[in-house]
Amino acid sequence: MASDLSFMMKFVNYHEFHTMTLQARDLVDHFLSEGRFDFTLDAASELLGADNGTTLAALSRLRRRKQVFSPAKGLYIAVPPEYRSWGVLPGEWFIDAMMRHRDRPYYVALLTAAGMHGASHQAPQVFQVMTDRPVERRDVGRVRLRFFVSENVEADPVVQMAVPTGYVVVGSKETTVVDLISRPRHSGGLSNVATIVKEIGELRGSALARIASRRGRAIARRVGWLIEEFGEVDDLEALRQAARTDLGEPALLDPSGPRRGRADRNWALRLNKEVVPDI
Repeated sequence: MASDLSFMMKFVNYHEFHTMTLQARDLVDHFLSEGRFDFTLDAASELLGADNGTTLAALSRLRRRKQVFSPAKGLYIAVPPEYRSWGVLPGEWFIDAMMRHRDRPYYVALLTAAGMHGASHQAPQVFQVMTDRPVERRDVGRVRLRFFVSENVEADPVVQMAVPTGYVVVGSKETTVVDLISRPRHSGGLSNVATIVKEIGELRGSALARIASRRGRAIARRVGWLIEEFGEVDDLEALRQAARTDLGEPALLDPSGPRRGRADRNWALRLNKEVVPDI
């Protein structure tokens, strides 16, 4: 009988412990103590034992205290004490949670990706992300998120980089370089791209060729010329084949520039823009 009573008391204590609700002021510490930074409105409501309306009011108070922020509807990020003056975390700490919450493929791209690969000569002013369809630009505190669309977002090579909140998906070095060359207006111009190409380290020619060929031979020609002039690559033969220099008229190095300039026969490219790296 005594053993049955002891068992019942243990069951009651266990049940009470696991059904206790948190106070709103303890919500952030609860998630951080479990090593979690992101949580949903529904998860918070369950922990608080409250309806979503009551929980939203509590989360609004925490947002004013810079203890949480919301990068997407229904998603919240807990802010540890060292970032409370910001009221937000660095973009690479929460972009994966945000894109998973929105069920969208992505990778960190362009100047942001270049910086994460060590080519940070010029720090980007925005956090650039590639995805599969348009996403509105968003400023989350001091983090300015800018999204770009690529039909190849799930095909182009990526790497996973560890961050304090888990990991973030970043375009590979080759993907980053091709994207930069494809979008010079969002990359600080071709001279800045050449600077990054010099800084980013050795590239794989076969990977560059596969990525560039999905964007067309004009891009492949620009990639080939810039890499040969300013970069370090193991082999250019696959890129030459992707560039198809035997077909058509020379492509423009700068697609928005004038249709005049010296022709580079090796890459079937018209050099209509002076490219001068900063290093």
